[in-house]
Amino acid sequence: MKARIIAYYLPQFHPIPENDDAWGKGFTEWTNVAQARPLFRGHYQPRIPADLGFYDLRLPETREQQAQMAREAGIEGFCYYHYWMGGGKQLLQRPFEEVLQSGKPDFPFCLAWANHEWTTRTWQNGGKVKMIAPMLYPGDDDYIAHFNYVLPALRDKRYITVDGNPIFSIYDPYRFADVAHFIELWRELADKAGLPGIHFSAMISSTTTVKRTVDGSRQRVIPNLESSAEVYNDILTLGFDSITSYGKSRAEMIYMGKYRRNISKLLHKYLPLPTLKYNYPKVVPHFFAPEDKWENVFPTILPQWDRTPRAGNNEGIYVNATPENFLKHIEDALQVIKEKQPEHQLLFLKSWNEWGEGNYVEPDQKYGHGYLNALQKALL
Repeated sequence: MKARIIAYYLPQFHPIPENDDAWGKGFTEWTNVAQARPLFRGHYQPRIPADLGFYDLRLPETREQQAQMAREAGIEGFCYYHYWMGGGKQLLQRPFEEVLQSGKPDFPFCLAWANHEWTTRTWQNGGKVKMIAPMLYPGDDDYIAHFNYVLPALRDKRYITVDGNPIFSIYDPYRFADVAHFIELWRELADKAGLPGIHFSAMISSTTTVKRTVDGSRQRVIPNLESSAEVYNDILTLGFDSITSYGKSRAEMIYMGKYRRNISKLLHKYLPLPTLKYNYPKVVPHFFAPEDKWENVFPTILPQWDRTPRAGNNEGIYVNATPENFLKHIEDALQVIKEKQPEHQLLFLKSWNEWGEGNYVEPDQKYGHGYLNALQKALL
């Protein structure tokens, strides 16, 4: 089955002034990746890249090699994380800007607006949290400036479309109180710019402890492991065309029990407890909610998970996340989407290169091209 696989792409692998100020000159994701150490017998750390080495995304040669590997594995394109922080402030924009302006690599892409604050929490194990760049929503002038910045990408022949419209994902619709107005405004701007439209997709967990109310505020709710219909419909009513669903929380709650899992995560955050382990082949079969079969829901697949380079012992680690078990996970996902129209048989891969979270498919020294080969085999 030839599904549409779009891989999230982290543009963090190059120095920027904001990270230099927070961490010291030259800091990138590789800094913590290389310093990671095993926390238990058999724990695969540090994770060392193979073919591409500790690359710098300012190099066009690296970006070309990545695209070639992705293409050969059957990936349709990259979904670049896009950091527009409000007030015209951006982070990590250089790699994608160079891709856009140079026309290379000639490989499809789209954007996911990573609308979350930038703090030291991301790459720090404990300690006082320092704000690097807040996430602001200043209003229409900024929304218009944001649209005008993105417009050349939306018009690019490489931009990925759904039903003929360029797809634009929003990472956090819960904390963006103004998101319905933002979507409406961008639709008007797209029409004036001569675009056919914009396909807005909300990136959300299929099972959540948070509900968004009509006025944009949030309230705590008990997670529903039986159905994601209410979660999805609450977000779709804001004007989104689709949901990009993420089943990690759902799967872990079913695997452990929702109360045990949530309490365990909380305790591991504050107490020196043994590492919390999740058995990948037993967890990921629960990734997909019944509503992930809806025509306008695009599920997410996860090759592996280990945030210890960033979070230390604060989060669970997926053990037995081998390429063979990833292949089975892809096959399960393909069954979920097989009845949809070909245009909507779409899966998001988290991720192409999130090395600090241990969710990547780029070659490493242990598994080589194993994860890429699993994708290729599943998509034959």
